[in-house]
Amino acid sequence: MATTPAPHPQAPPKPTWDPRDPVRPLLRPTIRIRLTLLYGGMFLIAGILLLSIIYLFTAQALSDSTSQLPFKVVNGTVQPTTSGCRLPESPTGDQLNDAVTLCLRHQSDIALHDLLRRSLFALLGLSIIAFAFGYAMAGRVLSPLGRITRTARQVAGSDLTRRIELDGPDDELKELADTFDEMLERLERAFTAQQRFVANASHELRTPLAINRTLLEVHLSDPGAPVELQQLGKTLLATNERSEQLVEGLLLLARSDNQIIERKPVDLAEVAERGVDQVHAEAEAKGVEIRGERAPAVVQGNGVLLERIALNLLQNAVRYNVPEGGWVEVTTEVKDGQAVLVVSNTGPVVPAYEIDNLFEPFRRLRQERTGSDKGVGLGLSIARSVARAHGGRIIAEPREGGGLVMRVTLPI
Repeated sequence: MATTPAPHPQAPPKPTWDPRDPVRPLLRPTIRIRLTLLYGGMFLIAGILLLSIIYLFTAQALSDSTSQLPFKVVNGTVQPTTSGCRLPESPTGDQLNDAVTLCLRHQSDIALHDLLRRSLFALLGLSIIAFAFGYAMAGRVLSPLGRITRTARQVAGSDLTRRIELDGPDDELKELADTFDEMLERLERAFTAQQRFVANASHELRTPLAINRTLLEVHLSDPGAPVELQQLGKTLLATNERSEQLVEGLLLLARSDNQIIERKPVDLAEVAERGVDQVHAEAEAKGVEIRGERAPAVVQGNGVLLERIALNLLQNAVRYNVPEGGWVEVTTEVKDGQAVLVVSNTGPVVPAYEIDNLFEPFRRLRQERTGSDKGVGLGLSIARSVARAHGGRIIAEPREGGGLVMRVTLPI
């Protein structure tokens, strides 16, 4: 019975204006127009307040200067009333006029100085109020940008179901949010299609290889089979096993490129021990000693994928080692607030310019393609992808005397 596919989530609404229309954008409440009106209005209000305050101060200063003259007339003689006013004794008409003028000018200077002092205090107060109000209004106008940024950070954590769904006027920020939502929907569909492809490929590619392996094993179990056919069957079985490893590596590489959503506490020391147990037999067969102290280093992640990092690094360290007297050192520790897994080994001298090539799929040291029985060339690629999916990184450095030092750093 055919099932009805689930409908895709509805796309965010498109802008209600046509960007090709030369008139409509001018009528929209754009950010530019809103900021112009906001700060223009604030400047106008601040100017009106400042002029009003200066007017009141000026009126008060004139009132104070005219309410008390610097001199007074007593019995037909002019006498000063302030310390800044000096009149000559028995002055003539011109001397009296000059003295009175100086007294009035002194009184005017005092009034202007007082007006300037009050105006500066008023300007300082209005400036503080204007900056505070402008900061608050700018934060209110630009708050949608914070919402867009928070959503983008959540999406960066592989939560593609998040949407901004910004409400408000149909301005540039609304247009940006709607475009971002549309992009997220397309990305979600693409990642969903990729996950379906990986799942289908996992089934379609594994099944025939498993059938081939079973048929070959059944054929090799026949004691009456000719020696030539048995040799051919072993060769085909080795080729089939190599193909299975390649398929498993490609599928794991595709899955590990995404962020890990479900995380659990995982001790890197325990992960490293499991990897050592799995390569112990191979290391003994090649005469490689495995050593190193592993201190507890608990991280949040997927234990299976983290174990794959340790296993791939250990397999490479054992397989690409010196023929005699080789060793592999595996250590774990917590350093600078991060969990660190270090795998160092003896081996051939590795040029520094070839380090980056080791992390590329199907690439090896001095080889463009895989062509030996040491692996399929995906071990370090998978390790790097898994480390990135856990928010960490892996660094390779040439070891003095030959070999490599692989350092995996993961956040705690």
